[in-house]
Amino acid sequence: MSTFLYNLGKKAFNKPWYFLGAWIIVLAVVGALIGVNGIHSSSEMKIEGTEAQKVLDQLAEELPQAAGGQGSVVFTAPKGERLDTPERLKQIQQAVGEVYKLNYVINPAELAKQAAAAADQTDAAGQQAATGQTDAAGQQAAAGQADAAGQQAAAGQADASRQDAAAAQQSAAQGAAAAPYGPLMADGAPVPGVMLSADGSVALFQFQFTEALTALSESQLNAVIDAAESAEQGGSGLQAIPSESLSNQIAIGSTEAVGIVVAAVVLFLTLGSVVAAGLPLLTGILGVAISVGAAFAVSKFIHLNDITPILAVMIGLAVGIDYALFIVNRQRRLILDQKLTAREAAGRAIGTAGSAVFFAGLTVIIALCGMLIIGIEFLSTMALVAAASVFVNVLLALTLLPAVLGLVGERICSAKAREKAKPVGHGVRRGFAQRWASGTVKYRWVIVVAVIAVLGTAAIPVAKMELGIPSGASANLDTTARQSYDAISRGFGEGFNGPLVLVAEPADPSGAVTAETLGILVQGLQKHENVAMVTPMGVGAGGKLAIISLIPKTGPTDTETKDLVQDLRAADSDLAKAGGVKIGVTGFTAVNIDMSSKLADAFPLYVGIIVILSVIILLLVFRSVIVPIKATVGFILSILATFGITTAVYQWGWLHSLFGFDTGGPLLSFMPILVTGILYGLAMDYQVFLVSSMRESYVHGHRGTESVIHGYELASRVVLAAAVIMVSVFAGFIFAPDAMIKQIGFALAFGILIDAFVIRMTLVPAVMAIFKDKAWWLPKGLDRLLPNLDVEGDKLIAKLNARDGEAHSKH
Repeated sequence: MSTFLYNLGKKAFNKPWYFLGAWIIVLAVVGALIGVNGIHSSSEMKIEGTEAQKVLDQLAEELPQAAGGQGSVVFTAPKGERLDTPERLKQIQQAVGEVYKLNYVINPAELAKQAAAAADQTDAAGQQAATGQTDAAGQQAAAGQADAAGQQAAAGQADASRQDAAAAQQSAAQGAAAAPYGPLMADGAPVPGVMLSADGSVALFQFQFTEALTALSESQLNAVIDAAESAEQGGSGLQAIPSESLSNQIAIGSTEAVGIVVAAVVLFLTLGSVVAAGLPLLTGILGVAISVGAAFAVSKFIHLNDITPILAVMIGLAVGIDYALFIVNRQRRLILDQKLTAREAAGRAIGTAGSAVFFAGLTVIIALCGMLIIGIEFLSTMALVAAASVFVNVLLALTLLPAVLGLVGERICSAKAREKAKPVGHGVRRGFAQRWASGTVKYRWVIVVAVIAVLGTAAIPVAKMELGIPSGASANLDTTARQSYDAISRGFGEGFNGPLVLVAEPADPSGAVTAETLGILVQGLQKHENVAMVTPMGVGAGGKLAIISLIPKTGPTDTETKDLVQDLRAADSDLAKAGGVKIGVTGFTAVNIDMSSKLADAFPLYVGIIVILSVIILLLVFRSVIVPIKATVGFILSILATFGITTAVYQWGWLHSLFGFDTGGPLLSFMPILVTGILYGLAMDYQVFLVSSMRESYVHGHRGTESVIHGYELASRVVLAAAVIMVSVFAGFIFAPDAMIKQIGFALAFGILIDAFVIRMTLVPAVMAIFKDKAWWLPKGLDRLLPNLDVEGDKLIAKLNARDGEAHSKH
């Protein structure tokens, strides 16, 4: 491997324009594909096989008009005033009318007319009862429902029986009459889809789209928001606040640029040259452009979640900059310490540091691709795109970087740097690294105990970690998502932010959902202690399927809501038995509950896979039994501490003002799996670069703790710089506007901080000093069985030294 990479590096150095031209062509092809196919992404995070998704799929197949997405807008009056004044009523009516004019928003009045016309040909009286448009109680139920899908389902059931429709209407009227809110009345009739709170200060306008929210473009959603906000015109003080569901775009802001600036400064301080510092930035940015661009180019054919390219940018920038830094630093040390030419130093740097880069990148790719075993489509796509970003950056570091070094030539080291390097011999740099390594070796037992105690304490909050999808409840106070959430909670109750959709079907396939059954279900549901409102929305053709809207008393991310969903789904529940039905629960809240549950169940399996991979890969790389075990235990400590601190900050709200958010909430459901995979790969990067230097020192004759100190001196400076760069890049995303990006950025930044500085640069040398030369022990049978990957480039160096010796003897 090292010999092949050495020859590749020299070829790229000698013929830079061939390699530069090839990558420029690749970039041009990616750009052309984007131009042809366009960019397609959505906020949808669907997990096939969950109960909520099965119900959604069933609705889409049997009752497609009930499967569209829902949106809502909250109208609020100034403090102490009401919305039902003549002026404000007129403004709300006009805004509601503007929203219903959009061809992708369902107008319940038009739908009712169509249903009535169809019913004239069958049973006019029965249809009139089913649509509920001429009965005041039915109108009140339609206005008071929490799920607009139910409106369409109720209005569109021309085949429902007269008795079933009448029973549904009567139950809805009873529920609406008992509620502390009701329809917003104007000109003696309810405003379609709008409810008014008891004190008249808040009105909730809910409506349904013709298709899923994730299928709507940003411009379409903005048109809805603009139409609703037209109610604010007139100077009456009325405010229209769109809900979180009307924004399906994830924003990352501009704070990530700060991370790149910090990376540039660190590169300059480490390499001491603007030219040398610019090369890692160049390859990192180009790698992101190609890999993320390629993902966008094929987004027409794959499901690309909005968060996927952002993660690829995070990881691609971090590893792209770091990998190039390792190689450039090795080339400069060979030039300054061994007085090699830039050409020879570039080849050797690619052959030695490049080998470490290859295997470090391979560990990241394997860790990311391990997520495919979990079998969740959107998570698999994230993993593949991120892995592709790492793969591209490895290729750039091994091919484009030496080509650019060929263009730079001897200028990679300035005259000042060469002069400064004269007193330093054999690449040994005395200073803080030597003192730190000596201290960790001297106090190794104290350090081991202290690190385990500190990280073990930091991991305690993991036991209380709750997973979910961040909602308006945890959004910042100045956002419309939070203002909408709070206004709905204040006017109607927190449960209206997370309505549930229930689908009842006969337990006996030959049976039907009758009026009596529907009545039993509604009455039974209303008796549950955590149910605020139940609205029967209609019965499908032949009574094979009934839809019910249910509003919990608790919020969408509360534990009580999760318990309610489980109670409703219980096949052996008294309610299901009494009605002779099977109850399915879906809706945005139920989907998120199922997603979090499945991801939480998959997490231990994934960690097990990571541990096994870690031991196998490090066994191959270091040809040691102790090193892989020590590295894996250290990673487990760092990942538990990372999740513990992330839980304390983002769930409990510790130091929330420091990190730019107002309220804690559940952690992003797929964050633990995603962060574990990424951190594992990056942690092994530092393990490879740091411990390979210790092994190189051991192979070259240093014994005992001397090999630990000497190897630490050789690698610590560049590992330190690489860790600072990664932390800076990831930390730049902590202050992004989106809560999901905040959490991922924080977990990655803090995870690298712990793993690089506490585990790799403190615990690792301490443990290596405890075992001394025994750290490299490998059973003889296993030694013969394992291939020698020559990550340190020993065979290459020996071959080159022999070549140089022959050349010298000839002269």
